[in-house]
Amino acid sequence: MKKFYRSTSDRKIAGICGGIGEMLNIDSNIIRLFLILATLLSGFFPFVVTYILAWILFPEDSLINENNLK
Repeated sequence: MKKFYRSTSDRKIAGICGGIGEMLNIDSNIIRLFLILATLLSGFFPFVVTYILAWILFPEDSLINENNLK
């Protein structure tokens, strides 16, 4: 089972879309376009809050790799 993490190599802001793209094997730009469209259609607030919470709650992939090496 794949775990979700924030990407450190494919990031524009926090690496959320890059992490989702890597997890689902989809280009992260498609995820970004979907997120922008969903944000505009939902009234901005729900997706922005969700993005900020994901930024806070999910670890970066570098932290996961460091823990696996120990």
